[in-house]
Amino acid sequence: MMKLIGSLTSPFVRKVLVMAEKKIECELVLEDVWASDSKIHDYNPLGKVPCLILDDGEAVFDSRVIGEFLDTLTPVGKLLPQERRERTEVRCWEALANSMLDAAVLIRLEGTMRDENQRSEAWVARQQLKLDDGLRAMSRGLGSKQWCSANRFTLADIACSCALIWIFACPDLNWRDAHPTLDKFYARLSQRQSFLDTQPS
Repeated sequence: MMKLIGSLTSPFVRKVLVMAEKKIECELVLEDVWASDSKIHDYNPLGKVPCLILDDGEAVFDSRVIGEFLDTLTPVGKLLPQERRERTEVRCWEALANSMLDAAVLIRLEGTMRDENQRSEAWVARQQLKLDDGLRAMSRGLGSKQWCSANRFTLADIACSCALIWIFACPDLNWRDAHPTLDKFYARLSQRQSFLDTQPS
């Protein structure tokens, strides 16, 4: 059986776990990449999760590559469209969500992992601008649509929902009041069984 090396608090890991909707068996192996005795570099030279270990021991990373691979394993619940234009649109949504998450994570790390006298307000402001612009673009792109792309549930919806849920969990990054369209999208998607099953404790 394949193994997914990851953390329950990582939104990138959760994005892969939600793909359980495809009915793919995979064992979750928890790993704290910040621990001094972490073994993550034994699997992923970049020291990041998620990292998927295939049956033959080969490692696949990061979440974008893992998602692409998992979607090829079974035709059940295809999450990446075959049509080139729709596939590109889904990939753009995923890139937007991932970049927003990167900015949000960097903001949080700057405030929690660095000494106060080493923190850079300019750096935080730069990441906040990416996040604010990303939220506006996501809200504008979603508009009144039920799904991000292809008029159905795709990897774009998984990526955006995981990003919004994690960003919402950060007390200084409240977006819900300013973006009611995203709030409704987040509320609806978070009730899917795959999201309920992967909610961090």
